[in-house]
This record gives sequence, structure tokens and C-alpha cells, in this order.
Amino acid sequence: MPLTPEQRAHPTQQQLSTHRTVSSIPRASRYQQSECPTVDAQSDNWVYPSEQMFFNAMKRKQWAPREQDMKTVVPIHNIVNEMCWSQILEWERMHEGCLQPKLLKFEGKAKQPSPKARVRAMIGYQMPFDRHDWTVDRCGKQVRYVIDFYQGKRDPANPDKPSFFVDVRPALTVEGAWDRTRRFLGI
Repeated sequence: MPLTPEQRAHPTQQQLSTHRTVSSIPRASRYQQSECPTVDAQSDNWVYPSEQMFFNAMKRKQWAPREQDMKTVVPIHNIVNEMCWSQILEWERMHEGCLQPKLLKFEGKAKQPSPKARVRAMIGYQMPFDRHDWTVDRCGKQVRYVIDFYQGKRDPANPDKPSFFVDVRPALTVEGAWDRTRRFLGI
């Protein structure tokens, strides 16, 4: 019988938490329930992975996670996702007809830099350490957003504090280009 994502799929030295946190991100109701629910039954919001799930996923993707980092990495992951959702909602406010956009799906594309990231790299900026595409259900219409994740500038007063910058924008479709233009021009 296959393991669920909560079980230890890889040998670990320490016990990782299997507690999951409910996000503020509403989930579009396209998917059926699974053995490993990603939606909270009471709120219909996405549920973040536990330390064990996060560790298993990183191993499965052939990263080199350290168990002792999971207590720090998972909360940072959750905070950064909340930041991304907040920025998506800013874009979504341009579309007044839908009061409750919901996240339909997300896809990690760390090995596929966005066109904007490639152009920025050509002129000397750092490449993002990750990229996601999030698909939002805008009251029945699917809208894709591109998110580039960058290492932020370190605070000299607190150099051990992690710093991130997320570049969240609509995908470069006709509608996405129009939204970007409207924001740039302030209309």
C-alpha cells in the first residue's frame, strides 16, 4: 500500500511534525477529496503541508533538505504564500465583478525561469530561486499568475533574518498584459 504524504517516506533522524496549518487562501471546489486533503472542511481554504510532508516533497524533488531546518522553513513557506495571495488579491481588485476569487491550482516551475526573470538576468540581476504559476478561479474564469521568488536584501542589523521578494503578476496573456498596463499607468 502506498504511503500517504504524512508518513515518513524517507529515513529521518528526528520526528518531524505532521501538524498542518489552514491558510487564508480559499480553494476553488474543482477537486474531489483525497486521502491527503489540501482543503479545510470547515473553511474551504487550502491547508499548508506539515513539516513531514514538506520534507518528503523536497526529497521527492531531489533537493537536499535538512530535518532541523523544517521548523523554520515551513512557517516561512506559509508566510510567503500568504504574501503571494495578498498580492494576487490586489490584482484581482481590478476586476470588480468577482468578490471572492479562489485559488484553483498551483504549479512549481523552479527549473523554468519566467521570460521576465531571464531578461532581468541578462542585464545583471539575480535569477529567482523559485517560480510558481497559480491559477485563480475568478468567478468561473481561470486566470494564471506568475510568481518569481527572489532572495531579498539582508538587514545589516539582523543578518540572520531571512528576506524574500516576490514578483507576482498576471501571466502575459492579452488580459494579463492589459492589467499590467493599467497598473503601470495607474488606471
